[in-house]
Amino acid sequence: QVQLVESGGGLVHPGGSLRLSCAASGSLFSLYDISWYRQAPGKERELVARITSLLRTNYGDSVKGRFAISRDNAKKTVYLQMNNLKPEDTAVYYCKGSNHGADYWGQGTQVTVSS
Repeated sequence: QVQLVESGGGLVHPGGSLRLSCAASGSLFSLYDISWYRQAPGKERELVARITSLLRTNYGDSVKGRFAISRDNAKKTVYLQMNNLKPEDTAVYYCKGSNHGADYWGQGTQVTVSS
């Protein structure tokens, strides 16, 4: 089992950058696939980015070329670097850990992109 805590959200102007962190506690973190999802008011939760235990990555179409996911297994942390932020990126961002069919979610961090 893994526990996940997101941080790094906040208010940023359009075109700005933020780096979100997903810090894990528990064992065998390196074996987990970690995903970032986001949910805006009135919308369904959508996949933003995923990094597997083998360091394969994939991204949602709306963030390709602007966001980058990475992980540091020694620190049990996954990062989401978000550049060129747009108002439509405003949402609560969640990280999810997946391993052998079990999913674990963090509590989320708010990102607001506004002038």
